[in-house]
Amino acid sequence: MDIAEHRQAWEILSHVPEGQKNQYLVQAILKVQERDYLEKVIRETVRDELKSGRMTHPEVPTTDTIPDQMLDFLSKLDDNV
Repeated sequence: MDIAEHRQAWEILSHVPEGQKNQYLVQAILKVQERDYLEKVIRETVRDELKSGRMTHPEVPTTDTIPDQMLDFLSKLDDNV
């Protein structure tokens, strides 16, 4: 295991209880596929909106706080990963 990523993956997998490793790997693979698909769809949607000119530049908040809507959205993404 000369590759750092392999060592890191092995460390994570070694903490998964016996009998659950296959299911863990299946879920991990499917989540990566889902995330890649969602990223592709979001990129295409944003690109299409920018090309159409329908998307306008939102007002930039004048404070360093993150709007509650954005925090809720990010929280939901984190729950799905």
